[in-house]
Amino acid sequence: MKRIEHIGIAVKDLEAANKTYKAILGAAHYKTETVESEGVSTSFFKIGESKIELLAATNPESPISKFIEKRGEGIHHIAFYVDDIKAEIDRLKKEGFRLLNEQPKPGADNKIVAFMHPKDANGVLVELCQESPSPALHKGKGA
Repeated sequence: MKRIEHIGIAVKDLEAANKTYKAILGAAHYKTETVESEGVSTSFFKIGESKIELLAATNPESPISKFIEKRGEGIHHIAFYVDDIKAEIDRLKKEGFRLLNEQPKPGADNKIVAFMHPKDANGVLVELCQESPSPALHKGKGA
């Protein structure tokens, strides 16, 4: 694990949340993106080397929609940047952690990602992320 890459925050209304975080952080978001496979629209804010990722559901069946329905808006996950996501998945599995993704999958912001089960991390959904080795693997659509 190299650093905290971003903190994901589930929101009901991405446009309203963008305004809120622009006021809090004193800067506008630099990127929005939809990840169709996850049913989510995202917006990114840069804070030093880290980011804040706002996540809003694009359909009622998306994981974000279900999260908000169950827990309300708020912190959804913490993401750690890794150099070799497959090696980190293997390392964590050997340590006894359960991974929600056995193989990395395309995520937002030109990353490949994998998630660790929150029950194994004190209730926190942990995301591993690495720069996508190939733009062809990245299926999100920037806006």
